[in-house]
Amino acid sequence: MTDQTTFDLIKKEVHRQQNTLMMIPSENYTSVNVLEVLGSSLTNKYSEGYAKKRYYQGNQYIDEIELLAIERAKKLFHVPHANVQPYSGSPANAAIYFALLQPGDTLMGLRLSGGGHLTHGHPDITFSGKYFTSVQFEVDENGWIDMEKAAALAQEKKPKLIIVGTTAYPRQFDWQAWRSIADSVGAYLCADISHIAGLVATDQHPSPVQYAHVVMATTHKTLRGPRGAIIMVTEEGIKHQQDLPELIDRAVFPGLQGGPHDNVTAAIAVALYEAMQPEFQTYGKKIIENARELADKLTSAGLSLVTGGTDNHLMVIDLRPQDLVGNVVAEALEQAGIVTNRNAVPSDPNPPFYPSGIRLGTPAVSTRGMGTTEMALIAYWIASVVDLVSTYKLPQKSDERKIFMKDFRKDIALNNQIAKIRTQVTELCNKFPIYS
Repeated sequence: MTDQTTFDLIKKEVHRQQNTLMMIPSENYTSVNVLEVLGSSLTNKYSEGYAKKRYYQGNQYIDEIELLAIERAKKLFHVPHANVQPYSGSPANAAIYFALLQPGDTLMGLRLSGGGHLTHGHPDITFSGKYFTSVQFEVDENGWIDMEKAAALAQEKKPKLIIVGTTAYPRQFDWQAWRSIADSVGAYLCADISHIAGLVATDQHPSPVQYAHVVMATTHKTLRGPRGAIIMVTEEGIKHQQDLPELIDRAVFPGLQGGPHDNVTAAIAVALYEAMQPEFQTYGKKIIENARELADKLTSAGLSLVTGGTDNHLMVIDLRPQDLVGNVVAEALEQAGIVTNRNAVPSDPNPPFYPSGIRLGTPAVSTRGMGTTEMALIAYWIASVVDLVSTYKLPQKSDERKIFMKDFRKDIALNNQIAKIRTQVTELCNKFPIYS
C-alpha cells in the first residue's frame, strides 16, 4: 500500500527545490549518496550508548559506522576527539553547556540581532537564556563585532564559557583574539562553526582548532551533509581540562539524548568522505567567489549590505534605506522564485517578526554549479524585486499589519513583472538541475 498523499507532497517539494533558487544560507543540497544512506535500513536499529559500549545487542556494524564517522571528523578538522551523535546544532550546544556549566553560570555569546544564534544565550525564551546567566556582546553601527567592547564585557561579567559563532554575520572571526579574551577571564572558548564548517574544511575560513577548547559544527549547511552535528574537543581543550572528552560524551548521552540516529551517523560519514575529496576544495572556493560577486553586484545596484559586504558564504541586505521590511521583500522574492529569509539588522528599529533585512547566501546555488555570471543575474533580479515593492510600507499599528501583508500577497501574486522574473528564474534553474 502506498501513501499517495505524502508521496505527492514530497514530489511537489522536489519540484519546488528544482525550480527555485535556494538562497537561504543554512540550506544546501546533499549528494544522492547521502540521501540514499538516510533512507537506508539503518534507521531500523537502536544503538543507545557509544561504539563498543552499547546497551543493545546487534550493533557490530553500527559500531564500525560510528567509528568511521568519528575518524573522518577527526581527520578533516584535525582534532583528537569527536562526538557524531548530536541530533542537530541546538542540542549539541545544549550538551556543551551542560558539560561545562552549572545552572546559573555565566554564558557569553553574540546577540541575535547582531548575527548570533538563539542558543548563544538569547534571553527569556531559550534554554540558554533561562538556565544560564546570559551576557551578550554586540556589533557596532556598521555590523562589525566590537572586539574592544567584547573584551571589556568579559572582564566585567567574568563568563565561564564564551561561545563564538553566527547565523547572520558576514565576516571572519579572529579566533586568536577570542582566545585571548577567554584566557583573560579563565573561560572556556567554544567555536560554533555551524555555518562555516565547509569553509573551515576547505581553508576558506580560518580554523578555530588551534585556539578553541570545543568546536561545534552542524553537518548540513556548507558541509553539505545530513541534518546533524558534531562536537569536537581540541588539543587545547584537553590541555585545559584532561577529562573534557568524557564530559562532552556524558552530556550527549545519557545527559540529553537516547539512541543516536544511525542512518544520520552513516550519512555524516559519507558527507565527511566527500568533504575530503579535491572536488570539495573547489566547491569551498566557489562559495566564496560567488558570495563576493553577488555582494558586489547587489551593492552596485544600490542595495545596502550589513558591514558593506561579505567574507564568507552569506550577506544581509539592510532595507532601511528603502523603508521596507524583510517580510515584504522575502515574500516577493519567493513569488519570483528566489528563496531567502527575513532577518534583523544591527540596531533594527522594527520588531523581530517584521525585521528590516533579508539574509541570503551562495552554498546551494554553488552546489548546483552556478558561477559569477549567474550571481550577477540573480543580483539584478533581487534589485528589481526590491524596486517593484518599494511602495509597500508596513503600517505602524500591529493590528493593521496582518491585513497589510494579506493584501500585499494578493497584489504580488498578480504582478506581471514578478511573474516575468519567475519565468526567467525557472529557465535558469532548468540549466542547473539539482539531481541529474
